[in-house]
Amino acid sequence: MSALTFSVPGMTCGHCEAAVKGEVGKVAGVADVAVDLDTKLVTVTGDLLDHGAIVAAIDEAGFEVAS
Repeated sequence: MSALTFSVPGMTCGHCEAAVKGEVGKVAGVADVAVDLDTKLVTVTGDLLDHGAIVAAIDEAGFEVAS
């Protein structure tokens, strides 16, 4: 099991959290998605995580990953 953390500064509320969790949770290999609205971080754990697919899922949820 591995973990990736993404900075997503546009998240501000529970609806944002739910949208990101819903989209990222659909990505193959993802076991868990944790969102911290205070720090604007999304931590994804799972097996054989695809960084690009997770970034695309966050984008699909309506948010941009900070570089």
